[in-house]
Amino acid sequence: MNKKLGIKELGRVSVEEFKTLKKNRIIVVLEDIRSFNNVGSVFRTSDAFAIEKIILTGISPCPPHREIRKTALGASESVNWTYEHSCIETIKKYKKSGYKTYAIEQTSDSIALNDFAYNKELIVLVFGNEVSGVSQDVIDICDSSLEIPQFGTKHSLNISVSCGVVLWHLVK
Repeated sequence: MNKKLGIKELGRVSVEEFKTLKKNRIIVVLEDIRSFNNVGSVFRTSDAFAIEKIILTGISPCPPHREIRKTALGASESVNWTYEHSCIETIKKYKKSGYKTYAIEQTSDSIALNDFAYNKELIVLVFGNEVSGVSQDVIDICDSSLEIPQFGTKHSLNISVSCGVVLWHLVK
């Protein structure tokens, strides 16, 4: 019989244990995300895939906030995060530290996500605003862009969905 697992059977770690776990060498940068719910969802997804850190930039809302907490389900306490005003300065800083930087955006030279091989190198992923996406200024300083192939009539996914798709692909 195929039985649904309960909380105890899933063997989840505590917040304290999570903070000491080895993380995937991925930093998620959110550029000007408007929605508290999207930010909370990115926290929850980042916890699920044990990413190194989230950096909130620009107008992106920060914890603690009840709307973030509602969708994060506590992940804003487990996932390491910071706020930095300038997305561009953030990208420059991490590039100098040896990180490869990728805008998650449809561009003339973007790499299809299914053609991208992640070799566990230091990586920064930039997810952009719900309406305008990653800004051209940020795309210009990133090493490359990754694009999620899509086959329907819509040309974009919600940022929280995009984050889940990209992170799952990279850590699978």
